[in-house]
Amino acid sequence: MVVLAGGTGGAKLARGMLDVVGPERLTVIANTGDDIEIYGGYVSPDPDLVTFWLADRIDERGWGLAEDTFAVMAGLRELGQDTWFNLGDRDLAIALRRAEQLNGGQRLTDALAELTEALGVRARVLPMSDQPVRTRILADGGVFGLQEFLIRQVRPDGSWPDIEDVQFQGAANASATPEVLSALEDAQAIVVGPSNPVISIGPMLAIPSLRIGLLASAAPVVAVSPLIEGEVVKGPTEQCMRWRGAPPTVEGIATLYTGLVDGLVADERTDGLPVLVTDVLMADATGRRRLARETLEFALSLGRRQ
Repeated sequence: MVVLAGGTGGAKLARGMLDVVGPERLTVIANTGDDIEIYGGYVSPDPDLVTFWLADRIDERGWGLAEDTFAVMAGLRELGQDTWFNLGDRDLAIALRRAEQLNGGQRLTDALAELTEALGVRARVLPMSDQPVRTRILADGGVFGLQEFLIRQVRPDGSWPDIEDVQFQGAANASATPEVLSALEDAQAIVVGPSNPVISIGPMLAIPSLRIGLLASAAPVVAVSPLIEGEVVKGPTEQCMRWRGAPPTVEGIATLYTGLVDGLVADERTDGLPVLVTDVLMADATGRRRLARETLEFALSLGRRQ
């Protein structure tokens, strides 16, 4: 069972899928377009988010490790540093260790494997590539890394400026890892998590070998809509979809995934794809398990690709 995940929605569904299929049968391929080097460390937000969820160590904030402290950030602010990217102390320790590993020639895949083992996660969490891919957003006349856009460009009302362009720098020359391609080839079912289709799933699909591996897999591929009753739950999904020329609706989600997936899971029906209509809100562990089970059953009902 393979889940493509970026952001909170994908991580939550992966946690539900862990309960449904067990750790030995679950592989999560995580977006690394958000990765950032800061404070001397290497932060990989989406793979870490997935790992923290699978380890039951996610903080109630929805990001970072539970009960983490922020003494280093406080110390940096006291020294006059701009700490716009807020990292807990243990989160920073992970970033520093990862930077050390990468600088020593290790692969990002191996660094993430060490983290999952340390946190007791037995499911596989794979970065989409060992090569750097960076999402860049053009908005308000500036170019921003994704984390900078999400954090520093958010308006007081919680919205973001209109997006002029999205670029996945390095994607065209990056390769999916052998582990990723093997997981796609061997999968019984592949689920695209309820993530922003442009900035969370888009970087993965921009890697040629990963896209080809997804299309070549005999496993049925289904996507879960990130919209709840027609509304964006969090993040700039609306701005991203409008930039792509798709309305922020279930119909728009289906349009963006046309030709890539065999079915869609959403809380309303749309034309063009087989759709499982169900509640896609994952308010608690019961909701996560229910959606994961229904999504898996729906995917398997579509049968293997020819």
